[in-house]
Amino acid sequence: MTNNKKLLVADPNEVFSGEATDIYFMRTKQVLEKAGLSEKKVRAEIHSYGFPENYSWAVFSGVSEALKILEGKKLTVYSVPEGTIFRETYPLMLIEGPYSELVVYETALLGLLRHYISITTRAARIKKAAGEKQVIFFGLRSIHPILQPMADKAALIGGVDGVSGVLSQKYLGVKPMGTMPHGLIITVGSQSEAWILFDKYVEEDVPRIALIDTFSDEREEAIIAAKTLKDKLYGVRLDTPGSRRGNMKRIIKEVRWALDLLGYNRVKIFVSGGLDENKIIELKELVDGFGVGTSIAFPPSIDISMDIVEVEENGTWVPRSKRGKLMGARKWYRCSMEEEYIVPWSSINQPDCKNGGKPQDMLIKVMENGKLLVDEEDIEKIRERVKKQLEKIEYL
Repeated sequence: MTNNKKLLVADPNEVFSGEATDIYFMRTKQVLEKAGLSEKKVRAEIHSYGFPENYSWAVFSGVSEALKILEGKKLTVYSVPEGTIFRETYPLMLIEGPYSELVVYETALLGLLRHYISITTRAARIKKAAGEKQVIFFGLRSIHPILQPMADKAALIGGVDGVSGVLSQKYLGVKPMGTMPHGLIITVGSQSEAWILFDKYVEEDVPRIALIDTFSDEREEAIIAAKTLKDKLYGVRLDTPGSRRGNMKRIIKEVRWALDLLGYNRVKIFVSGGLDENKIIELKELVDGFGVGTSIAFPPSIDISMDIVEVEENGTWVPRSKRGKLMGARKWYRCSMEEEYIVPWSSINQPDCKNGGKPQDMLIKVMENGKLLVDEEDIEKIRERVKKQLEKIEYL
């Protein structure tokens, strides 16, 4: 078969039609329809049964796109809000309706949610580790280019302070951030000349941050940059290749000492290259910001599953699931980040909060018989939700 596509990617319409699925789901739909069971209703729960090692929480994201996949189908959906921090086994979404209507979308839903949640969670962990220090995401070179807006959105929801993707201006309304790569300096052939040309031709509102590890010692290049750009120099960035890194903490201390000693104490220091939570915690007292790429773009995977937990029999919902899974639909109530309750969906009474307050019902109806009941939330609102929750968590 000849493929005439320039990029081997699925068309969004193939996702919405259910073609972007596994073959056994297609065959299941065929069996149900031919057996006269196409209207048999189920309740399917989306949850996580596996966190990466040392993860104690994750951030739910990808909700708006997941709902667009289900829109117009004979399905009713309950979901926790996008940007909600959750723990293992917590119910995140409940989908109710004919299984034949849902079955072909399981692959797309789980792939979309797992990818979103994994990136958002790692971004939130990175930002939690960095505290008030700036974090910019520029890991787009680590993923397929068609996913750039999605990855930038997922990282932004997690709390990064900026993204580098040009397409994010178009799709997300977010102005990209970033200054110069080593390629500019290498092409020009001189650090000083490259910095001067950048200052001459790039918009004035872009901070003049000099990359200082291209040809020689970081300390020496930092001093040259300060003397070259003088008051225009906003900061310097260290992105030393791993093979020459040495002790990065000592290198940063040396650069900071030299700049301060020569009267350039206002010049900020930014670090990028191979950063994770532990390295950020180690360096954050010495630097003003971080550029983080691959560790966010290619994060540890948050295992997201969808399982049938109830089947309608003669008008009654009957708890049923495969072995190893909790049968029966569930509700999630939150009194605080440290006081939460998971109860059967059929429970009439809400749990009592220890402080006497009213628990928040985390699963709200967002779609009824294929009709969306909520508007898509603004990214800033979701980011603020994540930020407020992270402030109440003291650990990664």
